[in-house]
Amino acid sequence: MQVEILGNIEGIEIQNGALFIKTAVADARVTVYNDTIIRVCITRRDKQPDQSLAVIQGPSGELNYHDLSDTIEVNTSAMKLVVNKNPLRFNFFTADGKPLTAEDTRFGTTLDGDKVMNYRQLHHDEMYLGLGEKTGNLNKRGMSYVNWNTDAAVHTTKDDPLYKTIPFYIGLHSGVCYGLFFDNHHRSYFDFGASTDEQFTWFGADGGDMDYYVFGAQNVADIIKDYTWLTGRMEMPPLWSLGYQQCRWSYMSADEVLGIARKFREHQIPADAIYCDIDYMDDFKIFTWNKQSFPDPKGMVDQLKAINFKLVTIVDPGIKIEEGYKEYDEGVAKGYFATYPNGELYTGSVWAGRSHFPDFFSEDVREWWGNAFRSLTDVGVEGFWNDMNEPAAWGQNIPPIVKFGERYMPEVRNAYGMQMSRATQAGTKKILENQRPFILTRAAYAGTQRYSAIWTGDNSASDEHMLFGQRLVNSLGLGGFSFIGVDIGGFMGNPSPQLMVRWNSLGVYTPMFRNHAAQGMNMREPWEWGEENENIIRKDIEQRYKLLPYIYSGFYQSTQTGLPLSRTLAIDYTWDENVYKERFQNQTLFGDALLVAPVISTEQAADVYLPEGEWYRFSTDEHFEGNQTVNVPSPLNDLPVFVKGGSIIPMQSLVQSTSDECDGILQIHVWNGAVANEYVYYEDDGISYNYEKGEYYKRVILFSPEERSISFSAVEGSYTSRFNKLQIVLHGFDGLEVIERESSNEALTVNF
Repeated sequence: MQVEILGNIEGIEIQNGALFIKTAVADARVTVYNDTIIRVCITRRDKQPDQSLAVIQGPSGELNYHDLSDTIEVNTSAMKLVVNKNPLRFNFFTADGKPLTAEDTRFGTTLDGDKVMNYRQLHHDEMYLGLGEKTGNLNKRGMSYVNWNTDAAVHTTKDDPLYKTIPFYIGLHSGVCYGLFFDNHHRSYFDFGASTDEQFTWFGADGGDMDYYVFGAQNVADIIKDYTWLTGRMEMPPLWSLGYQQCRWSYMSADEVLGIARKFREHQIPADAIYCDIDYMDDFKIFTWNKQSFPDPKGMVDQLKAINFKLVTIVDPGIKIEEGYKEYDEGVAKGYFATYPNGELYTGSVWAGRSHFPDFFSEDVREWWGNAFRSLTDVGVEGFWNDMNEPAAWGQNIPPIVKFGERYMPEVRNAYGMQMSRATQAGTKKILENQRPFILTRAAYAGTQRYSAIWTGDNSASDEHMLFGQRLVNSLGLGGFSFIGVDIGGFMGNPSPQLMVRWNSLGVYTPMFRNHAAQGMNMREPWEWGEENENIIRKDIEQRYKLLPYIYSGFYQSTQTGLPLSRTLAIDYTWDENVYKERFQNQTLFGDALLVAPVISTEQAADVYLPEGEWYRFSTDEHFEGNQTVNVPSPLNDLPVFVKGGSIIPMQSLVQSTSDECDGILQIHVWNGAVANEYVYYEDDGISYNYEKGEYYKRVILFSPEERSISFSAVEGSYTSRFNKLQIVLHGFDGLEVIERESSNEALTVNF
């Protein structure tokens, strides 16, 4: 073992607006991306063009530096980077000199063969948020993690690694905050002071460069905005994907799929999507249909569409080895599969048996893969579920000598699911032309939010997993992912009726609302739990549909700012120590207005922490002052959900699916409060990409407590709203409840 520590600076030069620094061990490059983002890249390789899979922006900031005797200072309006010369160390400050994050003076960056590690100072009060799909508490201090995307079947709430690699975290200390993104998809490591006697924190990887970005905006929301500016933001999802989704491994025939869908309509339980898991295929061959159990897939999909259901089908990366199978024959003939170094095709076993794996890092392979979806789109499928893409193979341990093009497995694994999602999205968008596909993936790397929704994988039917899932949703939200779901009820195991009801009520306030269960588990559909529980489940799903205007507008916000729909309270209440306490860390902001407090299924009352401000119980309008803990009733039919005073929530009347015609009334609910509030309402057709050409409907709604008024700006965009009447519903005001107005595109003010 030969660990080399970066020594003294031997020379500097400026090239293409970047500061290049030479040492005897490695070279470093400092690039200013904008006033709040500075990149440091340390490499042993000669100057190489950037080939990041995550970063979609180039530097736009001006390099303003001063070469002093012992240091080099790089300054922006928001940040200062002090580069110590002897030895080379990189230390970040706010523009007025407050320390953000600095390298450990002793070790800094080290290189050990191909391994790169970075050691950083640990402040006495420092907390760490994020890192994506990781176990543990909201505050990750004292924890260590490995990023190595894994088929984590039957995982516990303490297992690591899981399915995704999001090497981005936010540090908080001494009243300042910063973000750090380590853009490296080799196996990587993060240790937040877990085993260093509180001396330092460290991160690194088994290969690649020490390539990281430091974000210096001084609030968490702006750090997320900057990170998602750098790595991209989600597109507007199809509206139907925001409704209730019913899934199972597996509905075994077309008759069963149609029977389940029809039963939703018979029971008048709103729903929009139903899934086909692996058993719809012919012998688990991707892009095929089982001719015995699904003899007429187009007829099945047509019948589903007739009752306003969309179909989502699972697609795994493993291509079955079988001559005469189109995708196998083409992939072999064109050299599209992973190989050993001697050119022999790599074979691993998955559901289809002995299989080959496409090289999604090749543009030609991605285009070929995308075109193959015609076997699904031609029969009317509009949703595509990418699974087993860690990549998974029985036994898990794909040899490191397996090559995907010129890249070996250790470099490929953490980004394989991302590239599969990229290929799926590009192909289905092309085939569907101006229609939005729904893409869902299990494995991901930073930036995958550009291509796909995600879910948290194979969870279990327990209260512990329900709460854990909420933390994962919030943590992934910090990393740029807004469209996130969990398997409601738990994938493995059989939930009690109480747990199923409770988890379903939490699903209302989860960005992707999907009920899913494993093969051999009890049936999970809403009517399986007895009439009383079915009524509660129906009521909660109905609430989801009433909230769709609010949810859709929330996703629009995600496309513009990167802020997630489901948010840890640490985004809005960063310096409130109560939000980090274990008893409150699962609480969530769902959009700008709603605070959701998960409660386990065996409890009928709960302690809820309400941050500063005024709050109202969503179900009763009971008023509470903030900055306190309240004990509230939490029966199974009333999850504790609170609305912040001054909030504006658009809602609609009940529909059974997003394809149903509504009654034309947009309800604007407003809760009294002492602070003025502004809300951006957004609408488009929910189907096409016409919104990118200006066909949308957007207006700003302003609540003014001083003027006792609600103001609507003139409409922006050319889309005609599906609502022609405004119904303003007032909560917490003296004796005033509902005001009705005809909707128009002109500015409007309503006084009360």
